Amino acid sequence: MSYEQFAYLYDELMKDVPYKKWVEIIEQKAAEYHVAGKKLLDLACGTGELSVRLAGSGYDVTGVDLSEDMLSVARGKSDEQGLPIQYFQQNMAELEGLGLFDIIGIFCDSLNYLQNEEDVKRTFEGVFTHLKDDGLFIADVHSVYKMAHIFMNQTFALNEEEISYIWESFEGEHPHSVEHELTFFALDEATGKYDRYDELHFQRTYPVEQYRTWLNQAGFEVLDVLADFSDTPPQDDSERIFFICRKHMKK
Repeated sequence: MSYEQFAYLYDELMKDVPYKKWVEIIEQKAAEYHVAGKKLLDLACGTGELSVRLAGSGYDVTGVDLSEDMLSVARGKSDEQGLPIQYFQQNMAELEGLGLFDIIGIFCDSLNYLQNEEDVKRTFEGVFTHLKDDGLFIADVHSVYKMAHIFMNQTFALNEEEISYIWESFEGEHPHSVEHELTFFALDEATGKYDRYDELHFQRTYPVEQYRTWLNQAGFEVLDVLADFSDTPPQDDSERIFFICRKHMKK
């Protein structure tokens, strides 16, 4: 998957995403489960929008992403705001050498971009290794319902003066997966013309109980399974599922 041009358009396209709600969930669960430490790893941090907000809330943030282009945007944001966020280019399924953290998060359904079951399991194992005893792991994913009823065979569009897109979603090769074909038109202010960029994105999810099984196998205690930024369990039509997990203390 290429993010070369997408990285620079991403923030404009995601301007309505409720990043504040992710910060609130992290703070709420850290308090509820008595996590006093502030060292936080933001996996698949993208352009750093959430990393910057978390750092502004007092967390000692490290960001990791697969895309150097995304990280370049993220570094620019944190430098502009004078925030000491460290960024590393790594695949979240192949984490190594990052140290230990009080909280690790995979937010904004980034886990759904992993291609197969083995990558999901390896990611959980890597998170477990990098988490302090009694630390929290928080992740959110698209639900099976959202894949089948919100994304599948749907077309979304945006038409604004400086940027427009057509976003078509199709059934993927695997169960509960979709392929997103995105075409962007971005205004080049120097020429007054629009540049076209095409992207293909793949997302795949799994039933809640499958995620729970893999988390347990990695060593986590699943504390909460919640839906749609609420403090309630998932329903049949829930769209976003949150897993709140704790690393068992060593005996």
